[in-house]
Order: sequence, then structure tokens, then C-alpha cells
Amino acid sequence: MKVRSLVRVGFLLVALGFGIWAVASQWDQVAAGLARLSWGVLAASFVAVLGALFAGMLMWRALLADLGSPLRITDAAKILFVGQLGKYIPGSLWPMLAQMEMGRDHGVPRERSAAAFFLTYPIYLASGLFVAAATLPAFAGESVSEYAWLLLLLPVLIAGLHPAVVNGALGLGLRLLRRPPMERPLSRRGVLTSAGWAFAGWAAYGVHLALIGYGLGATGPRAAILSLGAFALAWSLGFLFVIAPAGAGVREIAMIAALAPVLDRGSAIAAALVSRMIISLGDLVCAATAGWAARNRHPISANADKSVE
Repeated sequence: MKVRSLVRVGFLLVALGFGIWAVASQWDQVAAGLARLSWGVLAASFVAVLGALFAGMLMWRALLADLGSPLRITDAAKILFVGQLGKYIPGSLWPMLAQMEMGRDHGVPRERSAAAFFLTYPIYLASGLFVAAATLPAFAGESVSEYAWLLLLLPVLIAGLHPAVVNGALGLGLRLLRRPPMERPLSRRGVLTSAGWAFAGWAAYGVHLALIGYGLGATGPRAAILSLGAFALAWSLGFLFVIAPAGAGVREIAMIAALAPVLDRGSAIAAALVSRMIISLGDLVCAATAGWAARNRHPISANADKSVE
């Protein structure tokens, strides 16, 4: 138990270090953007980010419940938000490994944690590309034309998220790994519920970026719509570029291009970097708050559920 505790503390310290470095490495430009924004705008944008992160947690929780492991909101928040700090560490699997380890304390089998983790991303990606396709072609035009190839993934992702396809893929993977099959298959209701929370998250992220954009000089409803599509496009591209921790750099380039019709280049760069900073702060606050809220909860012993092993 002591070794596990030390490993978890080490994970948190490394993740926090990379997260702080991601912001500090561009602090001069971030500070320039912050100087142009009022505290009211920054606070409102931060609240919108918290709403988006909370919706993302509910999306993951809905998937896990549909697969057979319902969790209290406080427990789900702790597992997801603390585990998600791993996205700041180079490599794509740190959040999954952290969620599997913490989920085990609450009676969630490792296979189920891994399945929920892998399912969140195609749902996010499919819904994000849908949002980008519905907003950017008409309002951004040529500024995002080089990213049009992303839309080719949308029908593939939608077809791939059919429960029959997902359950077949999960079953094959478990057989290849010589692990027992899933006790409960993913249902259509589970997919639709999680997709609904994903769309709610995109809406909140759009509000977050729109507030920053308005503070930097963007005006009108076009700016709000572009902010929604710009964030969805930036996240989708950043996710596909797996080498960059949390999509660093890649997301900003796409976001700047999508905001070009409503912001000059300097303001668009400031918006992208301030957005990154606020989201990083949101990740830290959510992880700390969830950990505090769950501090008096007694996790289920791994030995109490043989299926966990």
C-alpha cells in the first residue's frame, strides 16, 4: 500500500510539473493577453471551463455505468479529474493507467476502466467534428480549408460507435488478451447519453472561448459561433496529434486559423494561449476539489470484488 501511495504522489508531481511548464513556457504571450482582459471576463470564462470539464466527467461516468460500474459523482470526479492530469505527461496512456488504478479502489475492473477510457475519445472526436462541420465551413471559410480532411473521419466514427461494432471490438480485444468478456455490453442508450454530455461540454467550451474573444475585440454572433467551432476543431486536431502532451501547440495553430475572420492574428494568438492557461487551471482546480470532496469516502477494497483482479 505504501508503494502504491508513493507511485500516485509521484504521478501527481510529474503531471503537475509538465502542466505548469506548458503554461510557463509561453508566459510572456499569455501575460500580454491577460492584460487586455478584465477579471470579470476571465472569471466567467473559467466558470464555463469548469462546466465543460464537469460535463466531460458525466460523459465518462455514463459510459462506465452503462458498462456495469455506476459510481457516485464524487468518486467519479476524483478518478477522472486526478487521472486526467496525466495528459500533460508525454505519452497517451498515462490518464488511462491512473484511472484504472484509482478505479480499482472503487471496485471497477481494470478492463471496464480501460473500455470507458477508450470510448470517451471517439465520442468526443465524433461530436467535436460534427460541431466543427456545422459551424466552420459557413463562418470561417478559407481560413480552415486545410483542415477539411478531418471531416472524412466523421462518418467512420459514427459508424464505429454503433454498440454492435463497439461490443464486437471490445470482445475481440479481450479474447486476444486472454481476459474474460465484458459482463455488460455497451447499449445504444449509453452511447447517446454520453454523446449528449459531450455536446454539452462543447457548448460550454464555446462559451469559454467566445468570452475571451469578445474581451479581445471580437463582436457579433458570428464570433460566438466561430468560437464553438474553433475550440472543437482545435481539440480534435490536438487529439489526433498524439505526440504533443494535451495537444500543446497543435490546438493553438488550428484555433488561431479558425478565429482569423473575427480576430487579428495577435489577438487570436492571445485568445488561444489564454484559453490554454484557463483550461490548465480548470484541470488543477477540478482535481483538487474532487480529491477534497472524496477525502472522507471509503473506497471499496479491491479484495472485496474478485472481478477487479
